[in-house]
Amino acid sequence: MSYQKHDTAIIDDGAQIGAGSRVWHWVHICGGARIGQRCSFGQNVFVGNDVQIGDNVKVQNNVSIYDAVTLEDDVFCGPSMVFTNVYNPRSHVSRKDEYRRTLVRRGATIGANATVVCGHEIGEYAFIGAGSVINRNVPAYALMVGVPARRIGWMCRCGERLPTGEGVVSCTACQSQYQIDAHRCQPHSL
Repeated sequence: MSYQKHDTAIIDDGAQIGAGSRVWHWVHICGGARIGQRCSFGQNVFVGNDVQIGDNVKVQNNVSIYDAVTLEDDVFCGPSMVFTNVYNPRSHVSRKDEYRRTLVRRGATIGANATVVCGHEIGEYAFIGAGSVINRNVPAYALMVGVPARRIGWMCRCGERLPTGEGVVSCTACQSQYQIDAHRCQPHSL
C-alpha cells in the first residue's frame, strides 16, 4: 500500500488511491473512486464511485464527494462544504439516471460550509468564500461570495485577492501579472 490509511477508514475493493495520499479517521472511499497522488482526506469524508480526483487535492473534515464530481489537481475543499448531484431530489423518486456532472478545475478553493449545486464548472484557481452557494458556472480566478454567490473580485494563483480594476494588474503578494476585463481574468503574458 503506497498511501496511509487510518484503522477506522473504509476503502472498498477496486478504489484506486495514488502514492503518498493520506486517508484519516472514519473516511469511506467507494470502489469506483479514482484518486491521485499526495491527496489528503480529513475525518468523516465520503467519496462516491463515479468520482475522479487529481493529485495534491485536500479534502477537509465532513465533506461528501458524491457521484458525478470531478476534482482536478490542487483543489482544496474546506470543512463541511457540500456537493450535490441531483438538481431536484425527492425521496420517493429515483433520479440516479439524472445525475448532473460537476467539474472543479485545477487549483480552485471551496471554502468551509459552501454548497456547490450540481451541473456546474468551477474555473481554475477560483475561490469560493465560506458559506457561499454556487448555482452557476464560475470563471477562472473568480472570487465568489454570498447566497447565491456572485463575483466580487479576482484571485491570484497564490491565494491573494488581486487589486481592482481592468487591464494588467499585479498581485501585491507574489507580483504575478493578470489581464482583467469585466468578465474574465487570465495570466498576463509579455
